[in-house]
Amino acid sequence: MVSVEWRAMNYRLLAPFASLFLSAFLMFAAIGLTNLIIPLRAGVEGWSAGTIGVIGMAQAIAFTAACFLMPVQIRRVGHIRTFAAIQTVLAASIILHGLVVSPWAWALFRVLAGLAAAGSYMVLESWLNEKAEPANRGFVLSAYLIVTMVGLTAGQYAYTLFEIGDGRLFQLTALLFGAALLPMTLSVSPSPVPPETVKLDLNGLFARSPVGFVGALLSGFLFGVWNYFAPLYGQRIGLSSVATATLVSAAMVGGMLAQFPFGRLSDRIDRRYVMAMIGAVGAVVCLFLSMAAPQSALLNMMGTLMIGMALFPSYSIAVAHTNDHANADEFVQVSGSLLITYGIGTMVGPVIGGQLFSLIGPIGLFVSLGTTFLAYGSYAYWRTTRREAIAPEERDDFQAVPVTPFQTQQVYELDPRQDESGPVEQEEAAA
Repeated sequence: MVSVEWRAMNYRLLAPFASLFLSAFLMFAAIGLTNLIIPLRAGVEGWSAGTIGVIGMAQAIAFTAACFLMPVQIRRVGHIRTFAAIQTVLAASIILHGLVVSPWAWALFRVLAGLAAAGSYMVLESWLNEKAEPANRGFVLSAYLIVTMVGLTAGQYAYTLFEIGDGRLFQLTALLFGAALLPMTLSVSPSPVPPETVKLDLNGLFARSPVGFVGALLSGFLFGVWNYFAPLYGQRIGLSSVATATLVSAAMVGGMLAQFPFGRLSDRIDRRYVMAMIGAVGAVVCLFLSMAAPQSALLNMMGTLMIGMALFPSYSIAVAHTNDHANADEFVQVSGSLLITYGIGTMVGPVIGGQLFSLIGPIGLFVSLGTTFLAYGSYAYWRTTRREAIAPEERDDFQAVPVTPFQTQQVYELDPRQDESGPVEQEEAAA
């Protein structure tokens, strides 16, 4: 009886979000497919890893810039029109990749996609935030996290339907972006309040929490490297299309398994120790993989599963640590500054990672990731010697951030911590 009542309660809570979740699923499936076919097709064309890194940097720059630009557009024409326009741009940009196969053209198309993807995230997440009640905000955010992961994973496996050089992969991706339009545009829910532009205060962010600032920057670097070069790694060592998709998905599974254990541990002990543990796990696994250079699909999948256990919680815990030092009315502003810091990391990661990949081959992926994990964990541990930790009872509860290649400020408005009082004042809490 309890189980039936519990399911009925969850259904009532999630039913108003069904159309938004369906749009999100379809859009993230298209994004998951894009994340594989862009680097893999570029590899088939014989482009260097450095060139692929520049293409990734172009998208990251555009996405980060859109956090300032897209709220203005949404305020001008509304959520539904903006979502319709930018899904059309996303579909057109991916079709253009198949029509004009040139590195510099692809960099331009990635700029268009970065701008449009940021706008799509903002529309979905601000709409979810508007419909979510304070009492169920955390539950809605968790459901959204699951939808994004399932969508991304489904898209990654959709790449196995055709050969990587087959233009139908671009067409399938465009169809998914187009299909994501239907649930949103046919929804009868009233449009939410337009989102605010990101408020930027990087100096204040670093003064408040050096660990949060550096952790977000290095986490962005890690994701920037992983998103573009993990698929290319699988291709270069000769894995099948299914094995390559599983390689990438294994990291997401690892992240899903580790997010909450690491998060709950960080609620009980100094979060900087948990960040040091994450850095150590990532560095050791990457060291093993770079030295062993395994060709077995199973060994690589086990390795990337463990990398994902360190990779995906790295940003969430940096956010949680920083917000332990934020007042309630500063939560979204602090998170917005973290977002830009993370975005800078995603710009730099593909370029440096691409150079290492070009210089030393596929193990360059693990060398760049391992070095960054080491810096992430070492800096967090060093900071424990510089400032005392906040008492566990004074910390905000951990909340996982949706596992997406990039982030927008609106997802933090779903976080229930924004409705709570901050534990300490800024001048007391620089950590």
